Amino acid sequence: MKVLIVDDEPLARSELHYLIAKNERIKDIYEAETITEALERMLQFQIDVLFLDIHLMDESGIDLAEKLKKFNNPPAIVFATAYDEYAVKAFELNATDYILKPFDNERVQAAIEKVAQKRPPITKPETIVVPCDERIYLLKPESIVAISVDNNKTTLYTGNESYLTQETLTHWQQNLSDDQFMKVHRSFLINIDEIKEIQPWFNHTYQLTMTNQVKVPVSRSYLKQFRKRVGISPE
Repeated sequence: MKVLIVDDEPLARSELHYLIAKNERIKDIYEAETITEALERMLQFQIDVLFLDIHLMDESGIDLAEKLKKFNNPPAIVFATAYDEYAVKAFELNATDYILKPFDNERVQAAIEKVAQKRPPITKPETIVVPCDERIYLLKPESIVAISVDNNKTTLYTGNESYLTQETLTHWQQNLSDDQFMKVHRSFLINIDEIKEIQPWFNHTYQLTMTNQVKVPVSRSYLKQFRKRVGISPE
């Protein structure tokens, strides 16, 4: 699962990050100090569970939880706070759990397990349906090399072909396995197994050459995640 910690206290975030990272169910952990940052992270990454403080600087985690009710597929919420008087309100907002500071490892692990038990099983299709040019193509996910968007036009690339589709990049990201595909730029989604070459690029970023020779930039926003994924040590 992908976790987002929202807390305006760096030490609290660090402590919770450390405890959450112990759980083998956790894939990535992101952090945010404000509601604005949290919403940005949720648009950038597919967050599964939110560990949310209630008292943020000049803001309330309750307000963020209210906003999430409008999402089609909101992340699970675990309130992580020093105040116990908001528990009733939290569960009115369909929070999965409510844990108190100072954090206890067993309590944090129990919250993660509770989220995991409530999550529906995720099944990825063996065949991807690609509408293109008034036809419908059936492709194996592993045959997809990269997907790009330019001027609101989304192009799906395989080894030998390209398909102009009406679906958004977000649609493809949600329908392809996180184990094989990752977003490396706001306009590019790639198949990790189809990277042929990684070339240093401007501002300490990278340009990728895929197996079909398509060039893909890695933007600074995704640099840390990309390095971790492919095993490149931080500079």
